[in-house]
Amino acid sequence: MKRILLLGGSAQQVVAIKTAHKLGFETILCDYLPDNPGKEVADHFFQVSTTDREDVLAVAQNMAIDGVLAYASDPAAPTAAFVAEKMGLNGNPLTSVEILCNKDRFRRFLCEHNFHTPYADSFDNLEEALEGLASGLYSDRVIVKPVDSSGSKGVAKIVLTEGWNSPSKLIDIKEKLMTAVSFSKRGRIIIEDYVDQSTYQVAGDGLSMDGELVFSCFANDHFNPHCKNPYVPIAASFPSILPERVQVKIRSEVQRLLSLLNMGTTTYNFDIRINDREEVYLMEVAPRSGGNYIPQVIQYATGFDMLEAVILATMGEPVSVPEQAVTKGFWSYFAIHSTKDGLLKKIVIDPTVESQHIIENHIIKFPGDEVTAFTGANTTLGILVMRFDSSEQMLRMMDDHSSWLEVCLE
Repeated sequence: MKRILLLGGSAQQVVAIKTAHKLGFETILCDYLPDNPGKEVADHFFQVSTTDREDVLAVAQNMAIDGVLAYASDPAAPTAAFVAEKMGLNGNPLTSVEILCNKDRFRRFLCEHNFHTPYADSFDNLEEALEGLASGLYSDRVIVKPVDSSGSKGVAKIVLTEGWNSPSKLIDIKEKLMTAVSFSKRGRIIIEDYVDQSTYQVAGDGLSMDGELVFSCFANDHFNPHCKNPYVPIAASFPSILPERVQVKIRSEVQRLLSLLNMGTTTYNFDIRINDREEVYLMEVAPRSGGNYIPQVIQYATGFDMLEAVILATMGEPVSVPEQAVTKGFWSYFAIHSTKDGLLKKIVIDPTVESQHIIENHIIKFPGDEVTAFTGANTTLGILVMRFDSSEQMLRMMDDHSSWLEVCLE
């Protein structure tokens, strides 16, 4: 029996362990948390951080694995590439994965190869960041991010209109900068110009085989402007409302990126913006499957099981891939969230929505549990996988969830 090493055993990653079992593989799991739910499912568990490359490599060598996968995890993706390179397993160049997983290196790479990308610079401390903001090189709106975090943690918008550096406004700006720093393992942040978009931000996943983008499925990102961090998606709805000509341009730019990076076989999670000139801005191309059950939503929408495909490819097994995604129906994930801290009293879902539109319910917080205001993917109360009768209904319900869902706190 072939052995696969899976990096991460969170609630959303358990599905990868179960799928590997279904395909007949023995599963080895690494996670730094001793009480992660994945260890109850995996054949073998090692309490090792998925970002500790040498320790993970030691586990991989001792267990004589045949493949390694960082499912839905940005921080673990470089570790998977490192282990695969060291052991001669299917994977992707470590240097390329590190470019995709570090926002400062990614922006430089895009700029050097003439992709559409916002002006950006990275900084190691508060003083340098403030000097950068005052340099006059930025537009009047910028986004600050940790260079090496995921799930939109620590992301904030800063407006540089006249008087932005007054003492009162600097207090808020410094807080945003320090929050971004706190989410970076390297203590480094990137500040980039805000990219205006003509429509929904593009979400979705893709799959490359030997460097060729053989499958992609794009979606519409949805946000809640009332959240503490309004730049974290609360939903992604399929299919994308973009015309096919724009989706062709997106695939072309993604393929150009993968070719330049000499990528191999892996899945990708996209964050892409399209401006009013239909120019493609690759905001993020993460070398891993999307979280929030995106691969499962795509399977409902297209019939293609991306998770099964990437596990088989990781293990060197043949994979059958459709020529392109043909989305039937209207589907989404929705991240249940709170705009405030507190104790959860109840989650109220309209009974009609619950019976007619919710296909899978992955609620992980229950009455009496402590919840925090939504600031990143790690603060969701659970995920709903949903279907709809029309695109209009789907977009309306994802843009205004208050009409069918309420999170009540004590």
